[in-house]
Amino acid sequence: MTLGQGTGPLRGVKVVELAGIGPGPHACTILADMGADVIRVDRPGGNVLGGGAGDLLTRGRPSIALDLKNPDAVETVLRLVETADVLIEGLRPGVTDRLGLGPDTCLERNPRLVYGRMTGWGQDGPLAQSAGHDLTYIATTGVLNGLGQDRDRPHFPLNLLGDFGGGSTYLVMGILAALVESKTTGQGQVVDAAIVDGTAHLATMISGMLASGSWHEQRMSNLLDGAMPFYGLYDTADGRQVAVGALEGKFFAEMVTRLGLDGVCPGQYEMERYDEMRDLFAKTFASKTMAEWAELFEGTDACVAPVLTPSEAASHPHLQARQTYVTHEGVTQPAPAPRFSRTASTLGAGPAASAGQHTREALAAWGITDADALIEKGAAFQD
Repeated sequence: MTLGQGTGPLRGVKVVELAGIGPGPHACTILADMGADVIRVDRPGGNVLGGGAGDLLTRGRPSIALDLKNPDAVETVLRLVETADVLIEGLRPGVTDRLGLGPDTCLERNPRLVYGRMTGWGQDGPLAQSAGHDLTYIATTGVLNGLGQDRDRPHFPLNLLGDFGGGSTYLVMGILAALVESKTTGQGQVVDAAIVDGTAHLATMISGMLASGSWHEQRMSNLLDGAMPFYGLYDTADGRQVAVGALEGKFFAEMVTRLGLDGVCPGQYEMERYDEMRDLFAKTFASKTMAEWAELFEGTDACVAPVLTPSEAASHPHLQARQTYVTHEGVTQPAPAPRFSRTASTLGAGPAASAGQHTREALAAWGITDADALIEKGAAFQD
């Protein structure tokens, strides 16, 4: 195993990952996709909620298994930290400190280290020590309340909004910003990325609209939450759906024309006739299949698109042309994003089949040559 093989703009950046679930691994996947050398420190036996050859959140980096209750294993992580640029951990606040791997200890070993911490509630505050998941975090931030086209109850968007939108995305942004600053000053720092903070920040536009009186907290009362008949979902003849996003007047006009409703459809902002408009759209879209509507609207400015399944999306002509999805080591998966004109990212190795699959070779690549002794002591494990 050789370091520095990544092709993206982070080639040469070294990252130590203390394995967790969800947003922490996703952040490390983003960094690995961009060319960073990430070494994943798994617990022996792996994690019950992740891992294995099908876990794409662990792609692009080797797995070593260390028992962090063993002082020799802790010292091994600190030796990795000495030459690393970044450490990422997603444990409950205080856990890494008790293990002897807290920020103070790591920064003492490597003053330029960027120490990324990924939690739901953050490192402090009344709920910092409480358990939670994506759904509870986005509920507490007030963002969940506005989701879904149902006035009686909100609907949640898988775990994409909190874990990955407000979580890993903001962790990566913070790490990259801190890396830039560290290159200038030679000093590292702690990045406290909390899902509640990032999710609230994602909703900055809504906060501004709420403050100005142009947003109402009741669902289906606003421009973008399903209140407008020209921004929503409609059933098709085959029980599928199309998404309609014809906000601008010229896009709305084109949609109406292609639906064959010129002279019949109410004006876009005749709000007193919105029920009539919604019923008209619903009946019209129910007259053809999703595929028929997709063919009719493809490539137009009407802002109408079929609601595809993930497997269908991978075969969509536009996404195929851009290679948004690629097949790598027999698995169809999203390609690295975003794209770079000069230092294009490429996918590395697939996910480790088991925790500790690469312990010996990965430690050796990072300059730690006593892996066999660590395994004999029970500090490290090779699967």
